[in-house]
Amino acid sequence: MRMRRTATKAAVTALMLLLTWAGSAGATAATAVTPAGAPRAAAATCAVLAPGASATAEAAVRAACEQIGVWYTWGGGHGPQPGPTYGQVDPSDPDSAHDPERLGFDCSGLVRYAYARAAGGDPLPGNAYHQFHAPQVSQRFTAAQGTGPLLAGDLLAWGSGGSVHHIAIYLGAGKMVEARESGTRITVSDVRLGGDYAGAARIAASAGSGTFSTWGTDVWTHEEASTSSPRVHRFPGPTTVRIECQKHAETVTAEGYTNDAWSYLPEYRAWITNIYIRGGAWLDGVPTCR
Repeated sequence: MRMRRTATKAAVTALMLLLTWAGSAGATAATAVTPAGAPRAAAATCAVLAPGASATAEAAVRAACEQIGVWYTWGGGHGPQPGPTYGQVDPSDPDSAHDPERLGFDCSGLVRYAYARAAGGDPLPGNAYHQFHAPQVSQRFTAAQGTGPLLAGDLLAWGSGGSVHHIAIYLGAGKMVEARESGTRITVSDVRLGGDYAGAARIAASAGSGTFSTWGTDVWTHEEASTSSPRVHRFPGPTTVRIECQKHAETVTAEGYTNDAWSYLPEYRAWITNIYIRGGAWLDGVPTCR
């Protein structure tokens, strides 16, 4: 009787060991397959997911999708040329402590890179606000319109009170690709229509007439054609702007130049001295303000 119980116990033990080994093998196989497949599945969702966009917009989507998995890094993507750069520490965000060690993009750096790849040149430098109000915007959509009228490549913006603190690229089907925040990587997300979602903007395939580029760093625009009037917006580096008209006003001396010509930027509702506009002292083809 004792021998029978011993044999039975041995058989049960062997069976349990077999089941344990099989379960471990299965778990190991699942662990090996799932992570390898996950990035491919995630990457596959980053694509043009709705028809109707321009070839430039679709190319911008593809360029952004190529960066899936690259680090978000605060200030990344704002070097002399479009492309990933090492970031900076954001004093307001402890998660950015390692951004100077990470090569990547912030939200507007990714948008800049995507449209530079798609359109050539550097059509959308500047921060999220500058991009959302760029002269290349051909159509705008309010937050209340949701995603219904949007096409792939449209820029989605978040902010309130006229500010814009985040921007992303729409893919279609309620999805977007974004560089969201420090400590994360570029990813596909569901469009967040709540909170301070401000609306969307569509980028034209090419710049319209009256488009110029600023030069210099930390250049301010003003409420009036005078350096003593309140400041409005700061251009951290060269930025594409649309000029509605120009006029003679306060004489300014800067960067070794003296000029009394000022240009009005309708997207910013502000004035800038022509010293910081690439072109002649008085810009060709730009009408005089009336």
